Amino acid sequence: MNPSSTSNQTNERVEWVRASMERHEAELLRYALSLVGDLPSAEDLVQDAFFKLCKQEPESLRGRLVPWLFTVVRNQALDRHRRESRWPRAAEAEASQVAGNSPTPSASAQARDDVRNLMSLLTALPPNQREVVRLKFQNQLSYREISHLTRLSETNVGFLLHTALKTLRQRFERLDAGPGFSQARSPLHPSSPQ
Repeated sequence: MNPSSTSNQTNERVEWVRASMERHEAELLRYALSLVGDLPSAEDLVQDAFFKLCKQEPESLRGRLVPWLFTVVRNQALDRHRRESRWPRAAEAEASQVAGNSPTPSASAQARDDVRNLMSLLTALPPNQREVVRLKFQNQLSYREISHLTRLSETNVGFLLHTALKTLRQRFERLDAGPGFSQARSPLHPSSPQ
């Protein structure tokens, strides 16, 4: 192999890693933060994932880069959890402040309240449901990708998502109905006034 060919391959790999970082760093950071609970640790996990990416051949990850990155971050967080025998959850407010798709200043007060309420309800879900909801809706992973990442069956992923969304919907409707909400006023109750 001649020196210019090696140089071109190195430059292509550097560009591939750089582009991957620009595209996926914020979403990986949010995910890592939700797993380990503090920003410096989350940044370390993401940095380590991209360091490992430098050692990969681009062709070996064609079409599966995002699941690979999420898997590396998750596995590192699990390793850290095993070492530290704890796995604190990040405050949702801190997780939402990480750079990325932040809401525009013109967002309505009601939308902000709805998001705040929904995030609060999300923290009340069991950890496995919370994780699949985040992977599906924050990171747009498919059931198959979530299944590979979490080592759950696709059916189990679907069940967890269904259960989590049903629970969130019910709790959100109760919040939306206000403090005077009761079974008698619920549209699901047979004696509800129409």
